[in-house]
Amino acid sequence: MLLLEIPVVQELIAKITLKNFYLRLCAYLIEDFSNWDNFQKSARHAIYVRNGVLELMPICNDEFYSFKYVNGHPNNPLSNKLNVVAFGMLADVITGYPLMLSSMTLLTALRTAATAALASRYLAKKTSKHLAILGCGAQSEFQVLAHAALFELTTVTYFDIDPDAMLRFAHNLKDEAFTLMPVDNVQAAIMGADIIVTATAAKEKLHILERSWLTAGQHICGIGGDAPGKTELDPEILKHAKVVVEYLPQTLKEGEIQNLGLDAASFVYAELWEVLSGLKAGRENGDEITVFDSVGFALEDFSILRLCYQLASEYRLGKQIDLIPQTLADCKNLYGLLRNTHENTRDA
Repeated sequence: MLLLEIPVVQELIAKITLKNFYLRLCAYLIEDFSNWDNFQKSARHAIYVRNGVLELMPICNDEFYSFKYVNGHPNNPLSNKLNVVAFGMLADVITGYPLMLSSMTLLTALRTAATAALASRYLAKKTSKHLAILGCGAQSEFQVLAHAALFELTTVTYFDIDPDAMLRFAHNLKDEAFTLMPVDNVQAAIMGADIIVTATAAKEKLHILERSWLTAGQHICGIGGDAPGKTELDPEILKHAKVVVEYLPQTLKEGEIQNLGLDAASFVYAELWEVLSGLKAGRENGDEITVFDSVGFALEDFSILRLCYQLASEYRLGKQIDLIPQTLADCKNLYGLLRNTHENTRDA
């Protein structure tokens, strides 16, 4: 079984560059979302605790099974711990044997950003050049660079209530080709923006964006709202926009649309797979306001694990570990693995 630790994930991305990693991941996402009906799907299993949430996210098709363990603890940064950490597994469906165990803290940020950028490719104006990001936390740089891989961004405006977060964001992206413009408030950030990304961590029902602040033709990626009671958008935006979600049963509980009550589903235009596969149109004119109500879905983890498994094979990276018995002279003699140890202990 293959183990991908953090240094290996870093090396895989360095081998092909971050931009090409995003492009290759987007191709995997399109392929997997387009085969939506071939997957056994479920909403993630979430346990909510006082300070956050602990989740398992499983999915499989006829070839692979994957799951991810991930948390969300917004107060962790107060003690210099990450808000989100994760690991995941890819397994062979035919035998049930695990194929790869991987660190997924970086991969979760990468797949979240790639999925958002891919949704923007179909829902934002194709000529989009100005991106506004609201919230300069751990996801912010990933979001901007994923969009930069798919759009010719010239301007990125950004705002966070934490000045230190804005400074870190600017430092990390200072060498990129687009112009970075810090602003003092949300309205200044979104003025003239083609794509708006909301990515805050506050565990509340907030109105980061108000409908009255928007202008025709803008596209919104709602990334930060990803749990019951945790939203960012004025519900009036959702009522008057083209709204696309990942997996409706999960988004009804965790997404922005949870604020729309019993009729929430009626305000949803499509699930993402319907747009990516061409079953439904994405943006249809230059004036409509579009929203990608993203909460993260297990298929995205499946895609990035599948990609990393392929890259690890191509570049011969990763460590083989004995997490399960690989070879037994008699496959029914599991006790044989302990017999010598037991006898040696007894004789001592």
